[in-house]
Amino acid sequence: MSWIDRVRNGIPFLPKRQSEDQLWHKCKKCESMIFTKEWAENLYVCPRCEHHDRIGVKERFEQLFDAAPEILPSPEVREDPLKFRDTKKYPDRMKQARAKTGERDALINAYGKIDGASVVVGVQDFAFMGGSMGIAVGAAIVAGIRAAIERRVPYILFTAAGGARMQEGILSLMQMPKTTVALAQLREAGLPYIVVLTDPTTGGVTASYAMLGDVQLAEPGALIGFAGQRVIEQTIREKLPEGFQRAEYLLDHGMLDMVVHRHALKERLATLVGYLAPQAEDAA
Repeated sequence: MSWIDRVRNGIPFLPKRQSEDQLWHKCKKCESMIFTKEWAENLYVCPRCEHHDRIGVKERFEQLFDAAPEILPSPEVREDPLKFRDTKKYPDRMKQARAKTGERDALINAYGKIDGASVVVGVQDFAFMGGSMGIAVGAAIVAGIRAAIERRVPYILFTAAGGARMQEGILSLMQMPKTTVALAQLREAGLPYIVVLTDPTTGGVTASYAMLGDVQLAEPGALIGFAGQRVIEQTIREKLPEGFQRAEYLLDHGMLDMVVHRHALKERLATLVGYLAPQAEDAA
């Protein structure tokens, strides 16, 4: 080790040199190079082309809630019920996803206030095994709905998923009717269910709880659908329209109520909660 390396290592407060990856973010749509700090301050939206990047649970909660929310505990479920293995064991994939995201599974619920209105918010994280719907995700949605019923507040769900979790087979598909029944109980309690579909929301998630909201919102450019575009084209033997399965196309064809920019999302949700559940503003 040279003397200059010894000096550098001996100065604990000497800042590490920022790499190119830390300083810059390359937009996936327009390929513009943006300062990472500017990109983060713009809520992870490209200031050039308005492309909405995928964000995690922590970033979503920070953008939505007035103050740090109460993170609701996720139910304990049986892991690896089928003893599934492909190129890796299922428990190994779970460990890898948990280390990457810091979360136990793909959906986290929190209770807090949005512009003074009390709500329970669930966020599906695509970074956790593609946001796939498994037993834990189904149980978390049911737990979030029950928390909303108990506290007499709306339930808002942000979806982002590639579909059902293949490692859990039929047990993952059983979450579709399970969450549907729980949502029926929320409706019987007279409480609103608001869905915000983010990029991407596909497969069995779209075929169940993602499309059952009293109000359906989506972020601009979000991919929303059941089967993939190539599969549909091969099945019907026709070329699909440009922008098919994107949020704006679905809005034009009546499958969504509105497409909302991330900058306006908090205000719009607060307005909807005020219309649909004005008593939520007074909830403890």
